[in-house]
Amino acid sequence: MRMLGNSINGNLHPICLHDRAEIEAYLRRVAPLHLYELGDLDDFFWPYTTWYAHRPAGDVEQAALVYSGISPPVLLALTPPPFAEMAALLRSIKPFLPKRIYAHLSGDLVEVLAGDYHVESHGPHHKMILANPAALAAVDTSPVIPLSTTDLDRLTALYQASYPDNAFDARMLETGCFFGLESDGVLVSVAGIHVYSEQYRVAALGNVTTHPAHRGRGGALAVCAKLGQTLIDRGIEHIGLNVKADNQAAMACYQKLGFEYVATYTEYMLVG
Repeated sequence: MRMLGNSINGNLHPICLHDRAEIEAYLRRVAPLHLYELGDLDDFFWPYTTWYAHRPAGDVEQAALVYSGISPPVLLALTPPPFAEMAALLRSIKPFLPKRIYAHLSGDLVEVLAGDYHVESHGPHHKMILANPAALAAVDTSPVIPLSTTDLDRLTALYQASYPDNAFDARMLETGCFFGLESDGVLVSVAGIHVYSEQYRVAALGNVTTHPAHRGRGGALAVCAKLGQTLIDRGIEHIGLNVKADNQAAMACYQKLGFEYVATYTEYMLVG
Protein backbone atom coordinates (compact mmCIF):
# COMPACT_ATOMS: atom_id res chain seq x y z
CA MET A 1 0.00 0.00 0.00
CA ARG A 2 1.03 3.64 -0.40
CA MET A 3 -0.09 6.62 1.69
CA LEU A 4 -1.31 9.72 -0.12
CA GLY A 5 -1.56 13.30 1.05
CA ASN A 6 -2.07 14.52 4.59
CA SER A 7 -3.93 13.11 7.55
CA ILE A 8 -7.71 13.45 7.83
CA ASN A 9 -8.92 14.74 11.20
CA GLY A 10 -5.40 14.16 12.48
CA ASN A 11 -5.29 10.40 12.03
CA LEU A 12 -6.85 9.22 8.75
CA HIS A 13 -4.68 8.85 5.65
CA PRO A 14 -5.89 7.91 2.19
CA ILE A 15 -3.93 4.97 0.83
CA CYS A 16 -3.73 2.99 -2.38
CA LEU A 17 -4.57 -0.67 -1.86
CA HIS A 18 -2.84 -3.40 -3.87
CA ASP A 19 -3.79 -6.54 -1.90
CA ARG A 20 -6.73 -8.19 -3.63
CA ALA A 21 -7.54 -10.38 -0.63
CA GLU A 22 -7.80 -7.32 1.61
CA ILE A 23 -10.03 -5.51 -0.89
CA GLU A 24 -12.21 -8.59 -1.35
CA ALA A 25 -12.74 -8.96 2.41
CA TYR A 26 -14.00 -5.38 2.57
CA LEU A 27 -16.27 -5.69 -0.46
CA ARG A 28 -17.86 -8.95 0.67
CA ARG A 29 -19.21 -7.28 3.80
CA VAL A 30 -22.00 -6.01 1.52
CA ALA A 31 -21.47 -8.10 -1.60
CA PRO A 32 -24.71 -7.19 -3.45
CA LEU A 33 -23.81 -3.48 -3.22
CA HIS A 34 -20.22 -4.05 -4.37
CA LEU A 35 -20.78 -6.67 -7.05
CA TYR A 36 -19.15 -4.59 -9.79
CA GLU A 37 -16.09 -3.92 -7.67
CA LEU A 38 -15.74 -7.61 -6.76
CA GLY A 39 -15.73 -8.45 -10.45
CA ASP A 40 -13.06 -5.84 -11.07
CA LEU A 41 -10.68 -7.84 -8.88
CA ASP A 42 -10.50 -10.41 -11.67
CA ASP A 43 -7.33 -10.53 -13.76
CA PHE A 44 -9.37 -9.37 -16.76
CA PHE A 45 -10.16 -6.01 -15.10
CA TRP A 46 -7.53 -5.67 -12.35
CA PRO A 47 -4.86 -3.83 -14.43
CA TYR A 48 -7.35 -0.99 -14.99
CA THR A 49 -8.18 -0.47 -11.30
CA THR A 50 -6.95 1.99 -8.68
CA TRP A 51 -8.25 1.41 -5.15
CA TYR A 52 -8.28 4.19 -2.55
CA ALA A 53 -9.09 3.53 1.10
CA HIS A 54 -9.06 4.65 4.71
CA ARG A 55 -7.87 2.04 7.20
CA PRO A 56 -6.99 3.91 10.41
CA ALA A 57 -7.23 0.90 12.75
CA GLY A 58 -5.90 -1.87 10.53
CA ASP A 59 -9.06 -2.88 8.68
CA VAL A 60 -10.37 -1.04 5.65
CA GLU A 61 -13.24 1.23 6.73
CA GLN A 62 -14.08 2.72 3.32
CA ALA A 63 -12.81 2.05 -0.20
CA ALA A 64 -13.44 3.68 -3.57
CA LEU A 65 -12.47 2.43 -7.01
CA VAL A 66 -11.38 4.27 -10.15
CA TYR A 67 -11.74 1.98 -13.17
CA SER A 68 -9.90 3.16 -16.29
CA GLY A 69 -10.70 0.31 -18.66
CA ILE A 70 -13.27 2.45 -20.48
CA SER A 71 -13.45 6.13 -21.39
CA PRO A 72 -14.19 8.17 -19.42
CA PRO A 73 -12.92 6.33 -16.34
CA VAL A 74 -15.49 5.42 -13.69
CA LEU A 75 -15.45 6.26 -9.99
CA LEU A 76 -17.34 3.83 -7.73
CA ALA A 77 -17.90 5.25 -4.25
CA LEU A 78 -20.74 3.20 -2.82
CA THR A 79 -21.54 2.59 0.82
CA PRO A 80 -24.52 1.96 3.07
CA PRO A 81 -25.54 4.97 5.20
CA PRO A 82 -24.27 6.90 7.02
CA PHE A 83 -22.09 8.49 4.35
CA ALA A 84 -19.71 10.64 6.44
CA GLU A 85 -16.74 8.26 6.25
CA MET A 86 -16.97 7.86 2.49
CA ALA A 87 -17.31 11.63 2.18
CA ALA A 88 -14.04 12.00 4.11
CA LEU A 89 -12.34 9.54 1.78
CA LEU A 90 -13.56 11.40 -1.31
CA ARG A 91 -12.31 14.72 0.08
CA SER A 92 -8.89 13.21 0.63
CA ILE A 93 -8.52 11.73 -2.86
CA LYS A 94 -9.95 14.62 -4.90
CA PRO A 95 -6.45 15.75 -6.01
CA PHE A 96 -5.82 12.31 -7.52
CA LEU A 97 -9.06 11.91 -9.46
CA PRO A 98 -9.20 12.44 -13.26
CA LYS A 99 -10.51 15.79 -14.50
CA ARG A 100 -13.24 14.00 -16.43
CA ILE A 101 -14.85 11.01 -14.78
CA TYR A 102 -18.17 9.16 -14.62
CA ALA A 103 -19.22 8.55 -11.04
CA HIS A 104 -21.50 6.13 -9.19
CA LEU A 105 -22.16 7.72 -5.79
CA SER A 106 -24.28 6.83 -2.79
CA GLY A 107 -26.54 9.31 -1.04
CA ASP A 108 -25.47 12.96 -1.25
CA LEU A 109 -21.77 12.23 -1.81
CA VAL A 110 -21.73 14.28 -5.01
CA GLU A 111 -21.70 17.39 -2.80
CA VAL A 112 -18.11 16.55 -1.86
CA LEU A 113 -17.03 16.88 -5.51
CA ALA A 114 -19.42 19.60 -6.70
CA GLY A 115 -17.04 22.43 -5.85
CA ASP A 116 -14.32 21.02 -8.12
CA TYR A 117 -16.38 19.62 -10.99
CA HIS A 118 -19.20 20.58 -13.26
CA VAL A 119 -21.86 18.03 -12.32
CA GLU A 120 -24.26 16.50 -14.82
CA SER A 121 -26.67 14.08 -13.14
CA HIS A 122 -27.67 10.96 -15.04
CA GLY A 123 -30.30 10.17 -12.46
CA PRO A 124 -30.87 7.69 -9.65
CA HIS A 125 -30.30 4.01 -10.34
CA HIS A 126 -31.24 0.86 -8.49
CA LYS A 127 -28.96 -2.06 -7.78
CA MET A 128 -30.70 -5.42 -8.02
CA ILE A 129 -29.56 -8.96 -7.16
CA LEU A 130 -30.83 -12.31 -8.38
CA ALA A 131 -32.63 -13.64 -5.31
CA ASN A 132 -34.90 -16.25 -6.93
CA PRO A 133 -32.95 -18.10 -9.66
CA ALA A 134 -35.81 -20.56 -10.13
CA ALA A 135 -37.80 -17.83 -11.88
CA LEU A 136 -35.41 -18.00 -14.85
CA ALA A 137 -36.60 -21.49 -15.75
CA ALA A 138 -40.15 -20.24 -16.36
CA VAL A 139 -39.06 -18.28 -19.45
CA ASP A 140 -38.90 -19.82 -22.93
CA THR A 141 -35.34 -19.27 -24.14
CA SER A 142 -35.41 -21.68 -27.11
CA PRO A 143 -35.14 -18.91 -29.78
CA VAL A 144 -32.12 -17.30 -28.06
CA ILE A 145 -28.73 -17.63 -29.74
CA PRO A 146 -25.20 -17.19 -28.34
CA LEU A 147 -23.18 -14.24 -29.61
CA SER A 148 -19.42 -13.99 -30.06
CA THR A 149 -16.72 -11.67 -31.35
CA THR A 150 -17.91 -12.44 -34.89
CA ASP A 151 -21.14 -10.58 -34.06
CA LEU A 152 -19.41 -7.33 -33.12
CA ASP A 153 -20.62 -5.39 -36.16
CA ARG A 154 -24.22 -6.52 -35.62
CA LEU A 155 -24.06 -5.63 -31.94
CA THR A 156 -22.59 -2.22 -32.66
CA ALA A 157 -25.38 -1.48 -35.15
CA LEU A 158 -28.06 -2.51 -32.63
CA TYR A 159 -26.57 -0.37 -29.88
CA GLN A 160 -26.35 2.62 -32.21
CA ALA A 161 -30.03 2.22 -33.09
CA SER A 162 -31.46 1.55 -29.64
CA TYR A 163 -28.87 2.29 -26.91
CA PRO A 164 -26.33 4.83 -28.20
CA ASP A 165 -25.02 5.82 -24.76
CA ASN A 166 -24.40 2.22 -23.72
CA ALA A 167 -21.11 1.48 -21.97
CA PHE A 168 -20.14 -1.47 -24.17
CA ASP A 169 -16.67 -3.03 -23.86
CA ALA A 170 -16.14 -5.28 -26.88
CA ARG A 171 -13.64 -7.37 -24.89
CA MET A 172 -16.55 -8.79 -22.91
CA LEU A 173 -17.69 -10.76 -25.96
CA GLU A 174 -14.73 -13.06 -25.30
CA THR A 175 -16.46 -14.40 -22.19
CA GLY A 176 -19.24 -16.09 -24.16
CA CYS A 177 -21.83 -14.30 -22.01
CA PHE A 178 -23.74 -12.42 -24.71
CA PHE A 179 -27.02 -13.73 -26.09
CA GLY A 180 -29.41 -12.42 -28.72
CA LEU A 181 -32.65 -12.79 -30.62
CA GLU A 182 -33.02 -12.38 -34.36
CA SER A 183 -35.90 -11.35 -36.59
CA ASP A 184 -35.47 -12.25 -40.27
CA GLY A 185 -31.76 -12.69 -39.64
CA VAL A 186 -31.35 -9.27 -38.02
CA LEU A 187 -30.27 -8.98 -34.38
CA VAL A 188 -33.07 -7.25 -32.45
CA SER A 189 -32.49 -8.09 -28.75
CA VAL A 190 -29.33 -8.64 -26.76
CA ALA A 191 -28.23 -9.24 -23.17
CA GLY A 192 -24.64 -9.28 -22.01
CA ILE A 193 -22.47 -8.43 -19.06
CA HIS A 194 -20.58 -5.47 -17.69
CA VAL A 195 -18.62 -7.53 -15.17
CA TYR A 196 -17.83 -11.24 -15.09
CA SER A 197 -15.51 -13.30 -12.91
CA GLU A 198 -15.53 -17.05 -12.40
CA GLN A 199 -12.75 -16.63 -9.82
CA TYR A 200 -14.82 -14.31 -7.62
CA ARG A 201 -18.14 -15.95 -8.64
CA VAL A 202 -19.85 -12.67 -9.59
CA ALA A 203 -21.42 -11.21 -12.71
CA ALA A 204 -23.34 -8.06 -13.58
CA LEU A 205 -25.87 -8.06 -16.41
CA GLY A 206 -25.53 -5.14 -18.79
CA ASN A 207 -25.60 -4.11 -22.44
CA VAL A 208 -29.27 -5.14 -22.50
CA THR A 209 -31.42 -3.64 -25.24
CA THR A 210 -34.12 -4.35 -27.81
CA HIS A 211 -34.59 -2.50 -31.07
CA PRO A 212 -37.42 0.06 -30.69
CA ALA A 213 -39.45 -1.63 -33.44
CA HIS A 214 -39.42 -4.95 -31.55
CA ARG A 215 -40.08 -3.89 -27.97
CA GLY A 216 -42.95 -5.24 -25.90
CA ARG A 217 -42.59 -8.80 -27.26
CA GLY A 218 -40.60 -10.38 -24.44
CA GLY A 219 -37.23 -10.25 -26.17
CA ALA A 220 -35.33 -8.77 -23.25
CA LEU A 221 -36.94 -11.27 -20.88
CA ALA A 222 -35.79 -14.20 -23.01
CA VAL A 223 -32.19 -13.09 -23.58
CA CYS A 224 -31.72 -12.12 -19.92
CA ALA A 225 -33.15 -15.45 -18.77
CA LYS A 226 -30.76 -17.37 -21.01
CA LEU A 227 -27.85 -15.29 -19.77
CA GLY A 228 -28.84 -15.85 -16.13
CA GLN A 229 -29.15 -19.60 -16.66
CA THR A 230 -25.72 -19.71 -18.30
CA LEU A 231 -24.10 -17.79 -15.45
CA ILE A 232 -25.60 -20.14 -12.86
CA ASP A 233 -24.41 -23.16 -14.85
CA ARG A 234 -20.91 -21.69 -14.72
CA GLY A 235 -21.00 -21.47 -10.92
CA ILE A 236 -21.62 -17.74 -10.56
CA GLU A 237 -23.07 -17.16 -7.07
CA HIS A 238 -23.86 -13.43 -7.13
CA ILE A 239 -25.65 -12.09 -10.21
CA GLY A 240 -26.74 -8.47 -10.20
CA LEU A 241 -27.40 -5.43 -12.33
CA ASN A 242 -27.92 -1.67 -12.34
CA VAL A 243 -31.09 -0.12 -13.76
CA LYS A 244 -32.36 3.45 -13.99
CA ALA A 245 -34.87 4.09 -11.24
CA ASP A 246 -37.44 5.49 -13.67
CA ASN A 247 -37.23 2.54 -16.09
CA GLN A 248 -40.34 0.79 -14.85
CA ALA A 249 -40.51 -1.63 -17.80
CA ALA A 250 -36.96 -2.86 -17.22
CA MET A 251 -37.48 -3.27 -13.49
CA ALA A 252 -40.67 -5.24 -14.07
CA CYS A 253 -38.74 -7.51 -16.45
CA TYR A 254 -35.96 -8.08 -13.93
CA GLN A 255 -38.40 -8.70 -11.08
CA LYS A 256 -40.13 -11.33 -13.21
CA LEU A 257 -36.73 -12.99 -13.62
CA GLY A 258 -36.22 -13.15 -9.85
CA PHE A 259 -34.19 -10.00 -9.18
CA GLU A 260 -34.79 -7.93 -6.05
CA TYR A 261 -33.90 -4.36 -5.05
CA VAL A 262 -30.66 -3.82 -3.11
CA ALA A 263 -29.91 -0.08 -2.97
CA THR A 264 -30.21 3.24 -4.78
CA TYR A 265 -27.28 5.33 -5.99
CA THR A 266 -26.89 8.15 -8.55
CA GLU A 267 -24.73 8.36 -11.67
CA TYR A 268 -22.99 11.60 -12.68
CA MET A 269 -20.69 12.92 -15.36
CA LEU A 270 -18.06 15.07 -13.65
CA VAL A 271 -15.87 17.49 -15.59
CA GLY A 272 -13.21 19.52 -13.79
